[in-house]
Amino acid sequence: MATEPLTKYGAELLKEELARLKHKERPAVINAISEARAQGDLSENAEYDAAKEKQSFVEGRIAEIEGKLGAAQIIDPKLLDAEGRVVFASTVTLEELNTGDKVTYQIVGIDEADLKLSKISFSSPIARALIGKSAGDVVEVQAPAGPREYEILDVRYI
Repeated sequence: MATEPLTKYGAELLKEELARLKHKERPAVINAISEARAQGDLSENAEYDAAKEKQSFVEGRIAEIEGKLGAAQIIDPKLLDAEGRVVFASTVTLEELNTGDKVTYQIVGIDEADLKLSKISFSSPIARALIGKSAGDVVEVQAPAGPREYEILDVRYI
């Protein structure tokens, strides 16, 4: 199985979700199934069907998270020494050359990406264009509205 990069913070979030699923959600679903079984005829028992469906979702998510954590290469950005280059887990400040707009992104794993939190996936077009570059470099990114040019203002490992 191929390893998938994951930031330390992203791994902690997955571990918290896994603990919640195993120690809260799973017992609650088991209890709901027991209560529905106690009602008698299971063939027409909507509560039983809903509980079994929820159990299937919870068990599937537990297996998915365990698989992701098992295959993860966990990277702590604070321990990186990439000599100022943009790498996975680095935080990059950019300036769009046409508009002068400044943005800051952290390059993270696929499951961690959240544009609202300024976290972009390492597989996104902008991250692929940035990786390996340094502050002062200009990169061209193919956006849906056409190519855009950005200057890398700062690269941090936080």
